[in-house]
Amino acid sequence: MEIPLFPLNAVLFPGGRLRLKVFEARYVDMTAGCLRSGKPFGVCLIRRGGEVGAPAEPAEVGTLAHIVTADMRAAGIFELEVEGGQRFVVEATRVQADRQLLGRVTLKPDEPPEPLTEAYAACLRLLALVAEEYPDARLNPLRDEMPWVGFRLAEILPLRLPVRQALLEMNDSRMRLSLLLEFMRRQGLV
Repeated sequence: MEIPLFPLNAVLFPGGRLRLKVFEARYVDMTAGCLRSGKPFGVCLIRRGGEVGAPAEPAEVGTLAHIVTADMRAAGIFELEVEGGQRFVVEATRVQADRQLLGRVTLKPDEPPEPLTEAYAACLRLLALVAEEYPDARLNPLRDEMPWVGFRLAEILPLRLPVRQALLEMNDSRMRLSLLLEFMRRQGLV
């Protein structure tokens, strides 16, 4: 399938939320098209380039972004909140005349919602503390599932973007949680 791509200096995880301010004409057009069609666009971490100007080179793995809310408080500027859907692999890209980047993508299978084991209980406890302290983090209701817990931790822990991207690309919930738990131990969070 071919989708519009929005390369950003951010990583969107399945089930995660991201707020965006869209002002470049190509992305305003992309947003309007997605709102009309009800279809998602793809969010990818930028490998090379910038968010503004010439089309950036996206990372190979991204996430479908479903528009949850859209507002235009000023002419030509959308304020969006998107929710991450399924992950995808970018097979090829092309740039349209309006400089909009399109990607031919293959969807990655969802990880099975395997129940969290006792070995990773500290991960869910940390999320519960964050949810209580920061209700705007939108972690409630907590889910006792390995992929969900891993993706939420990857969003909230102080990780560099390449690390977040590597965690997005992983297809093993247990390995993702093991790495995050080790990071939490080293940071004194558990």
